[in-house]
Amino acid sequence: MARRLRTVEREFAESAPIRLVFAAEVSAPVDVVYRALAEDVAGWPSWFAAVTLATPTEGGAGREVRLRGGVRFRETVVAAEPDTCYAYRADESNAPGLRALLEEWRLAPEGSGTRVQWIFAADGTGLFRLVLSLARAGVGRSFRNAVRRLDARLATPTP
Repeated sequence: MARRLRTVEREFAESAPIRLVFAAEVSAPVDVVYRALAEDVAGWPSWFAAVTLATPTEGGAGREVRLRGGVRFRETVVAAEPDTCYAYRADESNAPGLRALLEEWRLAPEGSGTRVQWIFAADGTGLFRLVLSLARAGVGRSFRNAVRRLDARLATPTP
């Protein structure tokens, strides 16, 4: 059953009790990466293996996301700054122990490509915090694999 989570704003990315920060580079330019993140929400499952469903809601102001294992989120987009930042907070989730969550994707030009930084900012019960700290390496691997797949997807011309 989904529960209402604490409402947080973008500053939570810097002050959350749990902050996982990962970065990688892709060969696509910033505007192309931004469009894949913010405008092609339904395409996320094709490159982020943990995501089984991503649907924009409320005309793009929200998202519904489902992950492998059955975790679900209803989210609100809190920042959509073209070519710079895309961030959203979870408003409802069935994730055990989760109290607040904000994810922020920061983009910056890097040579002819883009540096992608992902901040996973969360708060939860003591057990949730422990599990997430133990899962840090796996979450980082998931991010790196996702960015590699996104890079490959963006390099393939669409018909």
